[in-house]
Amino acid sequence: MKRVKNALMVVTGGASGMGRLVSLDFARRGSRVILWDISGAALKKMELDAEAEGIFIKGMVCDVSDREAVYRRAEQVTAEYGTPDILINNAGVVSGQPLLESSDEKIIRSINVNTLALFWTTRAFLPGMIKRDSGHIVTVSSAAGLTGVAGLADYSASKFGAFGFHESVRMELRTMKSRIKTTIVCPYFIDTGMFLGVKTRFPLLLPVIKSEDAANAIVRGIQRNASRVILPRFVKMIFFLRMLPVAVFDAAMDLMGINHAMDHFTGRPRPGAIHGETAFLRKAE
Repeated sequence: MKRVKNALMVVTGGASGMGRLVSLDFARRGSRVILWDISGAALKKMELDAEAEGIFIKGMVCDVSDREAVYRRAEQVTAEYGTPDILINNAGVVSGQPLLESSDEKIIRSINVNTLALFWTTRAFLPGMIKRDSGHIVTVSSAAGLTGVAGLADYSASKFGAFGFHESVRMELRTMKSRIKTTIVCPYFIDTGMFLGVKTRFPLLLPVIKSEDAANAIVRGIQRNASRVILPRFVKMIFFLRMLPVAVFDAAMDLMGINHAMDHFTGRPRPGAIHGETAFLRKAE
């Protein structure tokens, strides 16, 4: 079991939703948690709540889609606190529209936040981890990063990218015989509000996951150095279904109602967002 007391942790998209829950959990276990988020007000509230509890949480406003902003904040973290022991790439966005109904701007933002940001944050902190030969990189992908979903073309593509990015970094570290750990997180829909309105045909097999349960699973996975955290367990069936002919795979997805899950999606708007864009992802999305 990984020791997290006094560990330095950076969590992107950490001021609300899943990021908030995971950050609070680790801070209560004695970790020093640095939160990156675009909402200064939410970060301030987190700091005040942490101060009241006597735990260490420091907020830094950062738009992870801005490469230079990421590098500046990373330099600040390193200068003030040192190289993080754990990096949790959690921030994300979802537009929740079919391909031809979405806008170029929303598609670009999905890729920038959900995929490209992983490159900037990891490139910023990984050299220090390699030099120290210790650390842990956590990437929040999605069950939609394992199979395409109607109404989530940009989101699904960005989460496939997140999965591929993480797998490649893991293999590079393995080739280097590095002791740095990696964890990929692939959850089904979580009730943080980001996917408000989604439906599931078989809730016993594919429930909309309670945010507290997802946060607990992520924390346990990181502590146990788990390579993968997939929620719920039934989602693991995708790996086996992929071995079947495409027509059979598609029929299985239709049977599970996957391609109608977004039919009634509304999402949770965030202030100042591009019209129709939902809040930064906090799940263990």
